[in-house]
Amino acid sequence: MNFEKNAVLETHLQKVGAEHVLVQGHPAGLFVLFFTEMWERFSYYGMRALLVNFLVSTIAQQGWGWTNSEAMKLYGLYTGMVFLTPLFGGIIADRLTGYKKSIMVGAIIMTLGHIAMALEGFNKSFFLAGLVLIVLGNGLFKPNISSMVGKLYPDKGGKKDAGYTIFYMGINGGAFLGMMLCGYIGEKIGWHYGFGLAGVFMFLGMLQFYFAQPIFGKIGNTPQKQEELTDIAAGEEENPKHIVRDRLLVIAIFMLSSIVFHLAFEQAGGSMTIFAKNYTQRVLSGEVAVLFKWLDAALTVLPIVVITGVLFVLAKKIVRKYPMIILFSSISFVIIWSLCLWKVYREYYGMNSEVTVSWFPMLNSFFIITLATSFSKIWEKVWNPSGPIKFAMGLTLVGVGFAALSIGSSEIPTGAKTASVSMIWLVLAYFFHTVGELCIGPVGLSYVSKLSPKKFLGLLFGFWFCANAIANFIGGFIGSYIDKITESHSMSYFFAVFTVIPMVAAVFLILANKKIKKMMHGID
Repeated sequence: MNFEKNAVLETHLQKVGAEHVLVQGHPAGLFVLFFTEMWERFSYYGMRALLVNFLVSTIAQQGWGWTNSEAMKLYGLYTGMVFLTPLFGGIIADRLTGYKKSIMVGAIIMTLGHIAMALEGFNKSFFLAGLVLIVLGNGLFKPNISSMVGKLYPDKGGKKDAGYTIFYMGINGGAFLGMMLCGYIGEKIGWHYGFGLAGVFMFLGMLQFYFAQPIFGKIGNTPQKQEELTDIAAGEEENPKHIVRDRLLVIAIFMLSSIVFHLAFEQAGGSMTIFAKNYTQRVLSGEVAVLFKWLDAALTVLPIVVITGVLFVLAKKIVRKYPMIILFSSISFVIIWSLCLWKVYREYYGMNSEVTVSWFPMLNSFFIITLATSFSKIWEKVWNPSGPIKFAMGLTLVGVGFAALSIGSSEIPTGAKTASVSMIWLVLAYFFHTVGELCIGPVGLSYVSKLSPKKFLGLLFGFWFCANAIANFIGGFIGSYIDKITESHSMSYFFAVFTVIPMVAAVFLILANKKIKKMMHGID
């Protein structure tokens, strides 16, 4: 069976002019995009892990001393705009530049944005200008690299879902490393060092992609050069209008579901960060402190070992033909390994046993890295439920994660400004959120790719990320009321809101499953 799938995949790659060497049963180009996206996500999530913490930290701590409400509003606005601008980036790529040029220009702009943020100590305007540049660059980068992943695969079969799950592992590998290193260096050494480190890896990721462009053949070229590719690979023009209409409606339903999921899930960088900073017991002592140091060392090193293994497998296949790709990836990994070993040494022999605030959101990416391959194999070989069921599973699990937080915070007095809740509740929340994300994040990207008319693929990926923008706006707005809600009700009540809403949406998807599957017209 795998041989047949690989034969179909290789034929598809030859038709679109892409490198048809397979790595672990997937196109070599997938793993190039894996690493390009990984370093971009390193920069984004590394900076995001610092944002709210930096804003609410006191002037004496070199922060800006903002209130929780002010910081959450800026966080919601920023993350919302990050997911809104891909709508325009998708249109630009579809009509003018093609995916490759948009990704390159976006990467350059984001690199400049991170450099600007690193200069925040000189003037606050640099910080704000950096946020704007990252938003603009991300708009050109994010939808188009996701579109390129989809173009590497034929639409039918579970291979594309599995490919997007592996790609999602790259996203979270970068997020993990970024939150761990930028967060650690920002909190322990200096905020501007954390912001600057994010820019270094954005630059290296850009160089890697620049030298990798031939591996994709016609995929991602300018729209004029793409015409032949569209005729060969898509075949979408043959679909009757009612099929196209129904499939677009399914994408809309999935977008609404994604909004509900992410308005809860994206509390990780907002209200959950505030909960970790002010309400969680993070100062450890005695045997618990020693145990945590060993655990933290394992969490630091294990994901890098896994991702280094991915690079090694890719290098064996393509290093002779594409040496520059492996060169810049290897430089990146030498720096990463050096920083991680320095962090482990510094923490193990240091006297301070306080867990950083940014350590907790890092768990999400750690769980993704360790579970993504298993989910990829499950969707491909064991059990591949329908899209609506996968989304319902994701919504249910994110609700379960917030239920854990609601239970854990139930003893916090109404209106309390600080508390010392056990870390275990945040760990449980991030675990359930991660499993839920694996049922929605990569699966959503895959279904947008499969259900969209190919000539509008970049645009529809832009709309998909626009749904995330709406979710971040709403989530940031709700999160900004954390102080008011905890004063009038309780912290437990606040998290219970994010338990109920996703679970109600999950019930709707389960009830509508058969109807939605019918509207997909054969896309599984």
